[in-house]
Amino acid sequence: MKMWSGRFRQRLDPEFERWQRSFPLDRRLLGHELEASRAHARALQRAGILLAEELASILFGLDQIAERAAAPSFLEDDEAEDVHHFVEKQLVSTIGDTGYKLHSGRSRNEQIATDLRLYARASIDQLQELIADWMEILVTRAERAGNAVMPAYTHLQRAEPVLVAHWLLAYVEMSGRDTERLADCRKRANLCPLGSGAVAGATLALDREAIAHDLGFDRPTVNSMDATGDRDFAIELVNALSLLSTHLSRWAEEMILFSTPEFGFIQLPEAYSTGSSALPQKKNPDLLELTRAKAARVIGDATALQIGVKGLPLAYNKDLQETQEPLFDASETLLALLPLVSGWMKAVDFDYPRMQAAAQSGFMNAWAAATYLVERGVPFRLAHEQVGKAVQRCLDKGCELEELSLNELKELNPAFDQDFYSRLTLPAVLAIHDVVGGTAPAQVKQAIAEAKQKIAALRGVAHAHA
Repeated sequence: MKMWSGRFRQRLDPEFERWQRSFPLDRRLLGHELEASRAHARALQRAGILLAEELASILFGLDQIAERAAAPSFLEDDEAEDVHHFVEKQLVSTIGDTGYKLHSGRSRNEQIATDLRLYARASIDQLQELIADWMEILVTRAERAGNAVMPAYTHLQRAEPVLVAHWLLAYVEMSGRDTERLADCRKRANLCPLGSGAVAGATLALDREAIAHDLGFDRPTVNSMDATGDRDFAIELVNALSLLSTHLSRWAEEMILFSTPEFGFIQLPEAYSTGSSALPQKKNPDLLELTRAKAARVIGDATALQIGVKGLPLAYNKDLQETQEPLFDASETLLALLPLVSGWMKAVDFDYPRMQAAAQSGFMNAWAAATYLVERGVPFRLAHEQVGKAVQRCLDKGCELEELSLNELKELNPAFDQDFYSRLTLPAVLAIHDVVGGTAPAQVKQAIAEAKQKIAALRGVAHAHA
């Protein structure tokens, strides 16, 4: 029996009925639907709608459904319109007509809004744990890199030497901002729509504060029309995930570049790579390439969500059924991807000697050379020009800055002296970046310690929500 069939004389067109069903998609919400139904049942008993024995029967029936759901075949139902209809069918089948009382004072509009908020909240909590794992592996690799050096790039051209650890910590910072966005999103998602009815609020005197507390929400939503028609929390979550996936895509692209023979900075881990069916010598960065592609997919989910709601009048419209799939897809894409990128990062090998050799050529000590002149009173713009001329002379001669004679340097500026050469060494170039956020070894050591504190705090919050 349909949950709405009383007003209708004709049966639905069978093809339309199959086409408009959401159960094949929203059955993943079953656990949340059961949790919300238990809270609603207790609220009905408190409001005097259910007798104590009826509440006990309904709770027993809901628990039975949860146990049976462990068998995948249990969820194969060609008649259930959605997860709400499925639960009602199973409940009545288990405990009889008392099961029909569970829907007193509520609407599927508020049910799906509640289930999706519970789903979003659970997804955020799982994602926060996985991002913490990812950040921890990056920090561990940064510590293991010690004082290993590599080129940093701007415009994909060699710019300055940095510690490998400093480079890895840049991704820790990106991921940290992702966790903050998710935490902020969780605050707005953690409101309870139950008691909103179809559009105007419940018709029974339900204790919405108690329902919210029962489900671990911070408080009830404050407007029934907004609560049933709102998907801001889903849009916000998927937008945050699109940025997280963008960060992972940037990481993947760098790793692809650095794994090529032209760079040769890393060796692709075989456990996360595949070969070519035609070219026997190939080892392809499949995980990395799919990570880039998954970012496009999640960004598409974010776009679909926003466009899907942009023209909807208040409050609930069937269009909102289409907001489920982008939410599920984006969340589950990242939940599957994060453990894989963490495993890849744990397994990858860095070629530190090659990275260091690359950091010692290509005039990446030129800014240090200009700084040497600035410290001797030369205006920076003039120092910049004079070091640029020194670079041009080196290009003509086929040498590096430290290979120019002191006489050649003094022709450009008499402020050059013998101690200039010591300022061009790799340790000296790193050391001048001794500011918060810089690549000087002492600063990077402090940044690693602070990153560990952030990860510990993130895990503490995640455990509190568990």
